[in-house]
Amino acid sequence: MRDPVVVGINRTQDGSIAIMHGSSMKCCVQKERLTKRRHDWGKLGDVPLYRSHLPDLRQPVDLIVESYSSDKEYSNLDKYHDELREHLTFQGAPRIIQISHHLSHALSAFPTSPFEDAATMVIDSVGSPLSLCDDPDFVVPQGAAKHYEVASFYIGRASNLSCIHKQLWDGNRRNPVGLGQFYHLLTQRLFPGEGHEGTVMGLAPLGAAHTTGLPRLRVEGGDVFIPPEWIAVLTSEACDEAAVSFQHRANLAAAGQRVFEQALLAVTNWLQRETGAKNLCYAGGCALNCVANGVLLRDSQFDQIYIPPAPHDGGTAVGCAIFGLTQERKQLSRWRWTSDNLGPHQDTSQVSEVAAQHGDLHVSRPTDLVEIVASIVSDGNIVAVFQGGSEFGPRALGNRSILADPRYSVMTSWINQSIKGREWFRPVAPMVLESDATTIFDLTKPSPFMQFAASVRSPFRRQIPGGTHFDNSARLQTVSEDDNPFIHDLLKSFKSKTGVGVLLNTSFNAQGETIVETIEDAVRCFKDTTIHTLVVPPYLIQKSTPPISPIHLKSIHTPDTQISSPANSPNVVTLGQKHGE
Repeated sequence: MRDPVVVGINRTQDGSIAIMHGSSMKCCVQKERLTKRRHDWGKLGDVPLYRSHLPDLRQPVDLIVESYSSDKEYSNLDKYHDELREHLTFQGAPRIIQISHHLSHALSAFPTSPFEDAATMVIDSVGSPLSLCDDPDFVVPQGAAKHYEVASFYIGRASNLSCIHKQLWDGNRRNPVGLGQFYHLLTQRLFPGEGHEGTVMGLAPLGAAHTTGLPRLRVEGGDVFIPPEWIAVLTSEACDEAAVSFQHRANLAAAGQRVFEQALLAVTNWLQRETGAKNLCYAGGCALNCVANGVLLRDSQFDQIYIPPAPHDGGTAVGCAIFGLTQERKQLSRWRWTSDNLGPHQDTSQVSEVAAQHGDLHVSRPTDLVEIVASIVSDGNIVAVFQGGSEFGPRALGNRSILADPRYSVMTSWINQSIKGREWFRPVAPMVLESDATTIFDLTKPSPFMQFAASVRSPFRRQIPGGTHFDNSARLQTVSEDDNPFIHDLLKSFKSKTGVGVLLNTSFNAQGETIVETIEDAVRCFKDTTIHTLVVPPYLIQKSTPPISPIHLKSIHTPDTQISSPANSPNVVTLGQKHGE
C-alpha cells in the first residue's frame, strides 16, 4: 500500500510548512528563513515560494491541511485554495481541509511526545474563533460562537486526543484575559514590536518584583484573569526610554515574569488534578518561556514534561501534517520528534565557489577539523557552525549556531554588541555534554531542545561566567552523540583542552536578521560580522585578516540597544578575564 504524502501549512504568524511521507517527516521550514523577514506571516504567494525551495513539494500530494487563527487571512480561503491547485500536483482530486489553531498546536505536542498517555495544554495569546473550532469532544457554549480560544486543555491517549476545557475571550481588547495575552501585553509595554519575549525574560532577573505593588493574576481552574491594576499598566503607553528609568522597566519585567510563573504553575497543577495524568505535553507561544518551564519542571505535580522543539505558531504545521496522516489512516498517528534538524538539505560541496565570491576568504579541508575548531574557540575566538538541515524551531541547536568559550564573561557582551546588536543584558545559552549536565546544572533530565532554564550549580558559576545569567540561571541545551555528532565531538575536544564540557551557543544571524538557511546566507553573515571562523564540516573557512579575539582587547562598552543600562551596571567590561580573575 502506497504511503500518503500529507502537507501541513500554518497560515498565521511564523508561517511554516511540514511535509510528511507516511510516518516520515520529510521536511519542515519556517517562511522567515526563506524571505528573511522575522516572524513572517502566512500570506498568499507562499506556495510557489515553498515549492521553489523544497523538492519534496514537487511530488504528487494526497492531502493538504491548513491552520488559520484569529487574523483576517481566513477570509482569503478561496484564493489560498486556488493557489494550491495551481502550483501543486495532487494524487487524484485536490483535497484541502482546515483545522483550528489550538488543535494544530495540540497535535504538534502529544503525538510527537514519548508518552502513551498525557495531559496536553495549549496556551497562547489568541487562537481561532469558536465558530471554526473542531476539537474532539468540545462543545461550543451557547452564545459563545464569536468568542476566541486563549487556552485549551486535552487528555491524550494512545488512540485519541480529547478536549476537556477551553478558556474563552470575547474579543474585547479593553478586557484581555489569559496568560498569553498577559505576557504579550507586558512585552509590548516594554519593547514594542514582534519577538521581544526573550528580551523581557532576560531583563527580569535585574528587577525587584515586589517594588511594583502589583497583584498576582487571578486563576480559576484552567482560566487566568488579569486584575484591573495590571490592565491599567499594560494598556498604557509603551515605556518611553528617555522618561522611564532602567530599574523601573526591570522591576516591571520581574513582576510580570513572577506572576506569569505563579499562574502557569497553578493552571498546570489544576490540569494534573483534573486528569490524574502523570505526563504533560505543552505547546503554544507561552511554552517558549523557558524560565517558567523550568519552574514547571521543578515544582509541578506532573512526573514528566514534554515541550516540542517548535511549540510556537511555526510548529502548528507539524500538527496539521499529523492530523492529515490521521485522516488518511483513520487513527491517531504518531511521529516521535527526536531531532529538530528538519530544514531542506543544503549542498555544501560548492562552498569554495561561494566563498570565492567574497574575495578574501580561505577554504581548507583539515583532517583534524574538530581539534582545530576546539583550539580556535579555546583561544577566545568566535566560531559559527553551518551543517545539515536547519533547525525548524526558533532555537539554534548546533546546525546554525555561533559558538564561544564560556570561561570568559566578556564573550556574552561581545556577542550581544559586536555580532547580534542586541541589549547588553541578554544571556547566551550554554550547550553541555549530556553526561556532564546534571553535575554542572540543577537539572534531572536531558534538555536537547533548549526548552528549560536551570540554575548553574555554585561550584561552576565562576567556571562558566559567560553562560551564567544574573540570577545564576542558564537556558541550557544538553548534547549527546545521537543528538549532534559533530557538536558532541567538539564539546569533548574542548573539554580535553580546558576541563569544561560547555560552549556558549546562540543562533547564527546578525542584528535584525533571521537565522541563516543556505550556505550563501552563512558565508555572507560570516563575512559581514566579527565571527572569526566558519565551520561547514568538513570545511573550514577563515578570513585573510582575522578579526581580533575579544580577550585580546582591553575593554568593551556594553551596548545601549533599545534600553539604557542601569546607573550601577558595569558599562565597561574588562576583557581577558576568566573565572577568579
